[in-house]
Amino acid sequence: MVKKHTSLSNGEVYAYIEKGIEFKTGSEAILLIHGNSSSSLHFLPLVNRLTNNYVVAPDLRGFGDSSYNNRFSSLAELAEDVKLFTEALGIKKAHLVGWSTGGGIAFELALKYPDLISSLFIIQGAGHKGYPLYNRKEDGSFVPFASKEELACDPVLIIPVLTAIERKDEAFISSIWDASIYVKNKPTPEENKIYITETLKQRNLVDLDWALVNFNIGEGHNGYSQGTNSIGMIKCPVTFTSAALDAIVPPATIRENADAIRGSIVLEYKDSGHSVLVDNPDTLTADILEHIEKTKHE
Repeated sequence: MVKKHTSLSNGEVYAYIEKGIEFKTGSEAILLIHGNSSSSLHFLPLVNRLTNNYVVAPDLRGFGDSSYNNRFSSLAELAEDVKLFTEALGIKKAHLVGWSTGGGIAFELALKYPDLISSLFIIQGAGHKGYPLYNRKEDGSFVPFASKEELACDPVLIIPVLTAIERKDEAFISSIWDASIYVKNKPTPEENKIYITETLKQRNLVDLDWALVNFNIGEGHNGYSQGTNSIGMIKCPVTFTSAALDAIVPPATIRENADAIRGSIVLEYKDSGHSVLVDNPDTLTADILEHIEKTKHE
């Protein structure tokens, strides 16, 4: 699928894919927001199944083929990019489907722009109190990273991935996905080539990880930032997926997210890992469409 490009009013340029353009006028978009180490093309299993809908998926700033003119430190900044993207495309209402980190960005959008968001469908979404990353000291203790610069120098979490991206080391990145993401099913070799190629385009790893550890829209302090206690203010219909085999965002984190939003629904995928997109694309597609249909009657 060929990517298109559009300029945002903040100077960034978004690459994106879309399908069902004939349904665009007067209809609600299904807006897909990808996670860390990925891009719009990781949503191809959904895009190819969501027929009779206007579906659009951008590459976020510093991912895929989108620009990275300015660094960032928060998911809120990426959410603002997405809002400007909807303005550039003339999208007035959207059902957000956020995968992993994309779930946190979807939260931010729903909180700041409730009139834009019809509903949220969160696929293995990041915890609303951030994603914990810690610096291991010489004595074996773990403490929060003191700064983005310190995080950037971490020899375990960051440097190996940055090195692999710089060297375009497909085998190394693929081994990470096989070990942590594709714990149930594997994409075809052709699909995997597309996904890994897109992952290797990431230029914002340190910014994104710093944004994740500082993300906190819950109660209390998460070790990096004080929570805004705002997640409960999300009022649109929300559905979460919970995958029993997910080691990245486990079911307990999904339950914490759901408990914080009154009336939200959790769908359990007992035979899926973090990429429900690969493990159960048919069921996932049906669940998204059912979720959207239900919102029409709420």
